[in-house]
Amino acid sequence: MASTIELTASDQHRFALYVAEPKQAPRGAIVVLQEIFGVNKHIRSVCDRLADAGFVAAAPALFDRLQPGFETGYEPEDVRRGREMKDRFSLDNAQVDIAAVVDHLKPNGSVSIIGFCLGGSLAYQAATQRPDLACAVCYYGGSIPDLADAPPLCPTILHFGEQDSGIPMEKVDIVRSKQPKLPVYTYPAGHGFNCDLRGSYEPDSAKQAWARTMALIAEVSV
Repeated sequence: MASTIELTASDQHRFALYVAEPKQAPRGAIVVLQEIFGVNKHIRSVCDRLADAGFVAAAPALFDRLQPGFETGYEPEDVRRGREMKDRFSLDNAQVDIAAVVDHLKPNGSVSIIGFCLGGSLAYQAATQRPDLACAVCYYGGSIPDLADAPPLCPTILHFGEQDSGIPMEKVDIVRSKQPKLPVYTYPAGHGFNCDLRGSYEPDSAKQAWARTMALIAEVSV
């Protein structure tokens, strides 16, 4: 079962939250953080997939502070619009919204966080700031090399594409050098390889990364 509700952050900002719930008692909860394309069909499908696995999954509309209801696909014009939104975006403001979602989900058990692209960077940032997260999974977050001076406070894994021109392997190596104990996985794929709506979708890499993601979440969920 899925629905969209309104949540209020600590600074009184109101934003939309897509929530997918399992049919049975939840195994825990997961915050799902969007790409630059908003809480679109792909992000909602990730939430639905996690609900099918037994978790309450919720995706906050992080661009609601800039343009309520922003959502695009993956055509060149969509990419341009998404990048314009990102240029105006505040990671720190987003963490205020993420905090509200984490608190909202806590009655369902342990709370993990997964992010993609922009959301991958935010998931890493959240992991370095919030000791109450069960784990963090970060897919191709371009700002992680700049954030990696701070270590995560919870079990965290990172997924990167070896053919991602926006996050070249030398950037990934920066993360490895700053956080040598952090599991950093790379795949023979480009940016956005998890999204089956994009031309860069790489099913084998997506399957392997998802298996690692779910293994970590299962390990920490109580």
